[in-house]
Amino acid sequence: MPVKVSVVIPVYNPGKYIDPCIDSLLRQTLPAGEFEVLFVNDGSTDDTRERLEKLAGEHPHFRVITIPNSGWPGKPRNIGVDEAKGEYVQFVDQDDYLASGALQRLYDMGHRNGSDIVIGKVASNFRGVPHGVFKKNREKCTLHDAPLYDSLTPHKMFRTEFLRENGIAYPEGKRRLEDQLYMMQAYFPAKVVSILGNYTCYYYSRRDDGQNAGSAKIIPSGYYGNLREVLDVVVDNTEPGEFRDMLLRRFYRVEMLGRLSEPAVLKYDPEYLDEMCDAVQGLATDFMDDGVHDGLGPVLRLRSTLLRNNDRQGLVRISRFAASVKAAARLEGFAWRPDGRIDLTISGRLVHGEDQKPLTLLRRDGRYFLHPDITEGLLPDGELLDVTDDMAGFSAELSLRNRETAVEWSCPASFTARVEELGDDVCEVVLHGSGQIGSEAVKGRGRVSRGFWDVWVPLRGLGLVRKARLGADRAPEVDAACLPASLGSPARAVIPYFTDPHGNITLDVARRAKKLAEYLEGRPLQRSPGGSELRLDLFTTDGTGTSPTTLVLSPADGAGGSSHQLRTTLRPTDGRAHLTVPDRAPGVPAGTWKLAVRLDGDKNPPFHLCDVTVAKNGRITLPASLPPIDAGIMLGITSRRRKAKLRRALRAVGGPIVRRLPAKSRKRARRLAARFTG
Repeated sequence: MPVKVSVVIPVYNPGKYIDPCIDSLLRQTLPAGEFEVLFVNDGSTDDTRERLEKLAGEHPHFRVITIPNSGWPGKPRNIGVDEAKGEYVQFVDQDDYLASGALQRLYDMGHRNGSDIVIGKVASNFRGVPHGVFKKNREKCTLHDAPLYDSLTPHKMFRTEFLRENGIAYPEGKRRLEDQLYMMQAYFPAKVVSILGNYTCYYYSRRDDGQNAGSAKIIPSGYYGNLREVLDVVVDNTEPGEFRDMLLRRFYRVEMLGRLSEPAVLKYDPEYLDEMCDAVQGLATDFMDDGVHDGLGPVLRLRSTLLRNNDRQGLVRISRFAASVKAAARLEGFAWRPDGRIDLTISGRLVHGEDQKPLTLLRRDGRYFLHPDITEGLLPDGELLDVTDDMAGFSAELSLRNRETAVEWSCPASFTARVEELGDDVCEVVLHGSGQIGSEAVKGRGRVSRGFWDVWVPLRGLGLVRKARLGADRAPEVDAACLPASLGSPARAVIPYFTDPHGNITLDVARRAKKLAEYLEGRPLQRSPGGSELRLDLFTTDGTGTSPTTLVLSPADGAGGSSHQLRTTLRPTDGRAHLTVPDRAPGVPAGTWKLAVRLDGDKNPPFHLCDVTVAKNGRITLPASLPPIDAGIMLGITSRRRKAKLRRALRAVGGPIVRRLPAKSRKRARRLAARFTG
């Protein structure tokens, strides 16, 4: 069969850190006959060669190419592309791994669009991820209409002939920013780029020995000499104007001013700070004109001004201030929706300092300025930093992030920025809004995986981006509204809880650690009037599957003695979980018994419901003290069940007859039945 994908992996003395990578390649859903794996062994000095050759002997689609040590990934990647037999090439690093469906999904997207580059959603537990790139799937885009410049790592899928025809290759030998150079050389000629944003394909993993690529301290002269090559590519492929300025601004913001910002610059000794500033200033003079400078956010614009003025201590002072700026978010409201999502009402602001004071602005003559307390000593006396044109840049988002895998999903949210007066022409910007989080499948992604999902609120303003956990500051009524839930089909436990000691809200999905019984304790239990149906304060939706479960009868006096088990079903009913207590418990001695239900599996304690009485004939009587289910709710439940029973009867009796009728008569019969059954 033709090879669809060649996976190219540079390898050098990986030790145990290559194990997740290998495991992920063996679990790919793309058939082994349709992809190959090329381990390019860069002269490893441990047992890597022997281990990989043994692996290749066991798996015919694995190949090992050993070369003399080149000291850097560039040459191994180039050799991998030269040797590739696949229609596409996927780069993977030795200490990272792929999701099981990554190759299949990326190839399918690339093949149907004729893509030159396919970018899969990534997750990382130690490095920044450009989440804005992955907010949605993009079947076809280019550098001109998508923020591709924010994703400059090479761990993507490339059409092999595209790389060869355009002579796109890595610089070989030890150097910096080779990924940025490679990707910018690839993005400009790419006619079609596709982005798979609804499936996490690639996982960056922090090594516990701290030896991830790119972790070494940079040498400024070499680093910025290499960056000059990247900027030359941008200039050679663009005309003067907004597009060029936008691309140059990205490198000015990240690789240049970013290296002169917190937290890094606060750790530089004076000599190293001078080296960095000297190297950055040379590039800034040659490439970053007023068009680039003026498009920066206010704080970055201030940094740029300080760099232009050669105020190196000013750069340290503004970084010290910016390091104290945090996002603060308040959870104003929490409510389960009928579709199984959670409505959150939120307010947020930027604060600074140990006492978390609001980040304030000064209003003068209808203009807004960064408060002079912040810019004191950084600007000429009496000069203020005008931020009026940047006020529209205040925004907030909402996201769910898996604490263990670092997978992050953007959630729908809408915020409005309001200027709130603090007196004496001083004001602050507060963001008010709402959004929805959820564990179940929505447009753009499937169900989230089992685990702890933390809620984050990223805030943007004045050129700063800060993220806040949500929940520590919350309205008093929120706690009571945080019901545990049983959602989806098959049903899974979804438990919103507040972390200890910080009090931030997290969703425990599928009993990662929390148990339903613990979070139902103290919540109301109701019974149907005169019946044996119990309504738990466990949120559900109409789409939640029914769950067979077990009732447990234990001696009420706490003395020893055997317990008895009865089968029942947990089913969604009008937004809560209902269960029916059987009329009788055969073989159970008469007396008072504790009734509990297993909600967390057989290995965990059951949740106590109430004490019941068992008669000599086994009949179970629920206590009259249990509060009844609301009459309105019960009326609706009874009506819906009656109609459902009628529908079943009509289908059983009338179905065979209706199916033999002519088409028009069948439609009339079904409309008539619908009038009676709703």
